[in-house]
Amino acid sequence: MSSPVVEDEWQAALAARDLRAFRLQDFSRALVVAAHPDDETLGVGGLLHRLHDDGIEVTLVLATDGEGAFPDSTPAEKSQLAETRRRELNESLDAQGLDAVRPVWLGLPDSGLSRHRRELTERLAELAKGRDLCLAPWPDDPHPDHQAAGLAMLAAAPVGAHCWSYPIWLWHRLHPDDASIPWDRACRLRLSETDRQRKSAGIAAFASQLTPGPRGEEPILPPAVLAHFERDTEIVFREPPRTSAPEHRFAELYARDADPWRVSTDWYEIRRRAIVSAALPARRYGCAVEPACGIGALTLVLAQRCDRLLAFDPIASAVERTRFACSGRSSVDVRVGSLPADLPPGPQDLLVYSEILYYLDDRDLTATIEASVACLRPGGHLLAVHWRSWPPEAPRDGEDVHRRLLAHPALTPLIEHVEDEFLLHVLERR
Repeated sequence: MSSPVVEDEWQAALAARDLRAFRLQDFSRALVVAAHPDDETLGVGGLLHRLHDDGIEVTLVLATDGEGAFPDSTPAEKSQLAETRRRELNESLDAQGLDAVRPVWLGLPDSGLSRHRRELTERLAELAKGRDLCLAPWPDDPHPDHQAAGLAMLAAAPVGAHCWSYPIWLWHRLHPDDASIPWDRACRLRLSETDRQRKSAGIAAFASQLTPGPRGEEPILPPAVLAHFERDTEIVFREPPRTSAPEHRFAELYARDADPWRVSTDWYEIRRRAIVSAALPARRYGCAVEPACGIGALTLVLAQRCDRLLAFDPIASAVERTRFACSGRSSVDVRVGSLPADLPPGPQDLLVYSEILYYLDDRDLTATIEASVACLRPGGHLLAVHWRSWPPEAPRDGEDVHRRLLAHPALTPLIEHVEDEFLLHVLERR
């Protein structure tokens, strides 16, 4: 292992990076997972304050009691340390003004979580039901318990939950240019002076980690390590799904609400459709395709500009609504279909991808882009428009989608429209 990185190096490295700001969304119930007592305070103490202050219900789950901090301890000493660390966590939460957050203790063995990951995942899955925000240690953090806790959370989180991870041992065991650090998924939370004071008070409660062990071992959190957690920022990593969004997720949304994204009434949606229409370079198109048509709000707009339009969606109830909306238009064919399998062969004059491509994993997105290029005639247009935020079911955000489209050698960008909420590109097939 290389020598520890001092905080001054990290400060310089973080200052040089243009990291996105972490934004609290309309979360209601958060699940925060820690491998050991103090992980949550060190990694995301300031974020916990924000969640609590915003009235978000926070459930804190401790996978272990942290009894194995000093490996040479006797069983009796480990048992005593477990009791101490439980008490310290409660005192830390009180010191931070988080007295409403009471920990759930799973009691799994410290330094042995990887052997109990299945059990941990199962227990977290029960606790994660109905949560829309899940936080856990970074799955690649250089501590096996942190890795196990992070991976278990990702496996247990509901499909509609936003998942984020927080690094802990990264700061003193890795170098800022380490290739494993996912800077492209990193966000920065700025801490106020009050946040820093509350976090400092919380860390101070963990006396067992700040002082030498029972045989004079070095403290777990010596001053050089603590310096990483005294800075005025916290870093979290977005942990997106690794596979394409499952169709049953969208079926569930449509079963609960016939218009789950309010495409018929929301001004964002209405205005975005008008911009899509205005951005189409040609007055009229021959053959066009609209994958993921939903309930047909954009389909009706496109139908006015196309001689023939194929619209498809994987959700049968949405397809039925689109068929009804387009029932007077013989030029519109509406089917049940999914990407990339049901993209038709060419030649097509226009493809329109609206709020869909970020739901595809790497394999499906690559296949969809290649199939799109293959079915477009030379001079044909591909219009992509996507929300710039990151849907919880999506393996990527809209900006990543558009970067990949713009990088394709067979597509030439014609039109770019960028706003805070969404971005739009029209590309032409060479």
